[in-house]
Amino acid sequence: MGGYILAIDQGTTSSRAIVFDGQQQIAGAGQKEFKQHFPKSGWVEHDPEEIWQTVLSTVQEAIAKAGITAGDLDGIGITNQRETVVVWDRETGNPIHNAIVWQDRRTASYCDRLKKQGLEKTFTRKTGLLLDPYFSGTKLNWLLTNVDRAQARASKGELCFGTIDTFLIWRLTGGKSFVTDATNASRTLLYNISENAWDDELLKILKVPRAMLPEVKDCAADFGVTDPAIFGAAIPILGVAGDQQAATIGQACFKPGMLKSTYGTGCFALLNTGKDMVRSKNRLLTTIAYRLDGETTYALEGSIFVAGAAVQWLRDGLKVIKAAPDTGTLAESADPTQEVYLVPAFTGLGAPHWDPDARGAIFGMTRNTGPAEFARAALEAVCYQTRDLLEAMHKDWRNNGKETVLRVDGGMVASDWTMQRLSDLLDAPVDRPVILETTALGVAWLAGSRAGVWPKQEAFAQSWARDHRFEPAMDEKTRKAKLRGWRNAVKRTLS
Repeated sequence: MGGYILAIDQGTTSSRAIVFDGQQQIAGAGQKEFKQHFPKSGWVEHDPEEIWQTVLSTVQEAIAKAGITAGDLDGIGITNQRETVVVWDRETGNPIHNAIVWQDRRTASYCDRLKKQGLEKTFTRKTGLLLDPYFSGTKLNWLLTNVDRAQARASKGELCFGTIDTFLIWRLTGGKSFVTDATNASRTLLYNISENAWDDELLKILKVPRAMLPEVKDCAADFGVTDPAIFGAAIPILGVAGDQQAATIGQACFKPGMLKSTYGTGCFALLNTGKDMVRSKNRLLTTIAYRLDGETTYALEGSIFVAGAAVQWLRDGLKVIKAAPDTGTLAESADPTQEVYLVPAFTGLGAPHWDPDARGAIFGMTRNTGPAEFARAALEAVCYQTRDLLEAMHKDWRNNGKETVLRVDGGMVASDWTMQRLSDLLDAPVDRPVILETTALGVAWLAGSRAGVWPKQEAFAQSWARDHRFEPAMDEKTRKAKLRGWRNAVKRTLS
């Protein structure tokens, strides 16, 4: 039949591989979780070798389930957890340290020092980002400063820096391709998004040698060819995008004003602003949505650090649920007279607050508060935080007065209860697509269209299909009361 594309979706808690057929349908998939390392409070690390092994095993599983061979694949698309940093030896390919994860807060004091030097405006003007431990640049500085001889070796060109996409491409191509794409580069604090180039001034501030940086390409480009020894065939890598940008593409949000929100470990809302690089006045991020054929499309982004991670906390920390899908059923049974608020600032608060020192808190508990109320509070926290993001977006960019329907994806959107509550608290329609694997679909489209076996942008956008639209059903008085309670809880949580 032809048109088979492999999407590698390397996430924060698991690696997934999905084979799509020529009709953009899932033919086979594999998924494997890996260990989270927490060396100190607020520190989060991954073992890059374990990530690599989970990618290999899930790819082989997906190919086998699709009933094809690696030689049947027309291309590979890679999407990845953004901002997570890996540094490895250029000769051996071995990492010099665990990967430092986007959630990690170890560089908070360093960010504060840079702010006190008056440098945040410089970073924001050039990168669209804020000086926060979330982004790659200060994590890279930490590795160069704290790993023995790292700074000297990097200056000599002996070390390579990359986000997860770059590390995987290096490994997949046997060290022949040292590349990234514009979306991942735009999240490093090192990349000038208006000039589309690594920025020498920012590199100097963060003490990062240019010799360790990868080449930056469009999202659909020739990223290299896999070593035939790995999967049994030489497969071209043709599409790369950070996970949130990939989901934006997979949701076919190609027109200015289109909006998507992804609910995974964290939650990320992106608003397509077209060729306009909108400067936020409400502490949102200006970022690259995608770059195709040398043309850059920008977005406003709001980042929530904890979404599905709150459900994992209920399961693994409190042990009040056995499996994530239980949360919606439990929330539905919660006492409606109890207003319990969870502010899930386990690793600080993201947009629009950007408080790395805030920590999680629960408000409104009584003697009758139990697992059901905790479950409802965890799910509602995601909805409240989304409302905060969308309010900030509307202040920054009003789309000529037109309201935008929110397209949603990610693991949490399978819960009807959560999506209905999201619509209720947003007071806006929420559209859930037929294909929920929009992140993987986005990079599969980049690779498939580049290979010439999948449709071009307009036809792909027309193929987007809605599974269900959730319409607001909550009365205004109840909504306002709940939002007041949330804002009060956040105010009390901020450091």
